[in-house]
Amino acid sequence: MNIEPLKLEGSYAVTLAPIGDDRGYFMRTYDKSIFSDAGLQTEWTQENQSLSTTQYTIRGLHFQRAPHAETKFIRALTGGILDVFVDLRKGSPTYGEWDSVELTEENKKAAYVPKGFAHAFCSLTDVVVVHYKVDNAYAPDAEGGLRWNDADVGIKWPTDVPNLSGKDEVSSLLKDLEPIDLTVGQ
Repeated sequence: MNIEPLKLEGSYAVTLAPIGDDRGYFMRTYDKSIFSDAGLQTEWTQENQSLSTTQYTIRGLHFQRAPHAETKFIRALTGGILDVFVDLRKGSPTYGEWDSVELTEENKKAAYVPKGFAHAFCSLTDVVVVHYKVDNAYAPDAEGGLRWNDADVGIKWPTDVPNLSGKDEVSSLLKDLEPIDLTVGQ
């Protein structure tokens, strides 16, 4: 397992290391001691899975406000996604900036996204199964959304006409959001 920091502080690409033979492979997808040694979250509250059946389905950009903010550890089990995250942390020097990682069944990569980020993914294939861990329980009253095509953020998606939920079509613009204050509830 190789953990590499990405452009936005606290985000990482994690490359998994399958060990194969003529029967297939074995792969560790999470190791508490490796994550702990890297200073990453090691206690997870929920594991979620989603299925997208149409290429260019975007799910997100979703976030939870403190004290319900979530760290996420995401990977594609089937197919592939462009995993995208935007820094919404109050006082962050990279506030409003975005980064992405391509996660596919073949490349065996995962993304680690810290608290205070909006998160989304876009399916790159027709059938995509995404699995992710979160370190906080979902709290509907703390939920928020950032519009997928906000010009002030400027995310470069693989399509201009994605399949979206009604909720994601009308999410907030960055200029209308309050930054996420991670000191709330500490």
